[in-house]
Amino acid sequence: MLKRLIEKLQLIRHASQRVLSMNKRNLDYIYPNNHRRNFPIADNKLLTKQILADSDVVMPETLATFSSFYELSNLADELNKHKSFVIKPAKGSGGGGILVFVDKEGDHWLTPGGKRYTLNAIKKQLTDIIFGVYSFGLSDVAIVEERIIQHPDITCLSPHGLADVRLITYQHRPVLCMARIPTLASDGKANLHQGAIGLGIDIKSGITKHAISLHDSITHHPDNNELLIGQSIPYWPQVVAMSCVAASKAPLKYLGIDISISESGPVLLEINVRPGLQIQNANQQGMRTLLEAIRHEVQNEY
Repeated sequence: MLKRLIEKLQLIRHASQRVLSMNKRNLDYIYPNNHRRNFPIADNKLLTKQILADSDVVMPETLATFSSFYELSNLADELNKHKSFVIKPAKGSGGGGILVFVDKEGDHWLTPGGKRYTLNAIKKQLTDIIFGVYSFGLSDVAIVEERIIQHPDITCLSPHGLADVRLITYQHRPVLCMARIPTLASDGKANLHQGAIGLGIDIKSGITKHAISLHDSITHHPDNNELLIGQSIPYWPQVVAMSCVAASKAPLKYLGIDISISESGPVLLEINVRPGLQIQNANQQGMRTLLEAIRHEVQNEY
């Protein structure tokens, strides 16, 4: 009995040594590799687009931007050109402030859940973004973007919203990845803290291997019972390649790259300078040893 207990404690100790903690992430990887002056490149989606403009990285088309309440005077002319679009803050995080519209009926735009928005309701959302409601009280720019139609194979896994792939890169190399799958509980948003699914992906094959929902391991989607494990992610080589190209263009060595997959291929949504650590739970694999291996590899190149 005592021997088994000691062996179990040793296994737990060894496993914990492989896991990257928040403090170690910050002290060993974010602060030494990401200079604070470069944080806005990741924190501001418009700056990210500027940095990647001369690369082969595909990003959603910007339809309009609004940086002041005065600019909203021509909102009707801009929005009436489109039935389907996405509104988001340039400096927002965690999905805050994002509104997705899939169609228009008369004077109303419809969200994926069927909620109807008038022009004035959309103007209020844009005003909130401009005045910093979703960026810690700091003034912001409201972006109107094209809506990404995701690949049918992804829609089977994610029927309630746009899924994305989060890929951690270090020194421009891929480290670990997962898909974030919206659910009814997460209100169609790919936010793990709100109930979205974290779906670990084998980085070499692009095949899903383990899933979590609010820290619990699952095998099927809670809303449609679709099998989550053993699924191939379409365009996987292109997803990994796009992540590495995006990482190489930014002067930031430790990043989270968020990519959605359309019928025609991967589309980069944003990059993150402080990517979360739940990706380790989704993969049942710690990042610490993976990062240390890359660090030694880079050191041996010089």
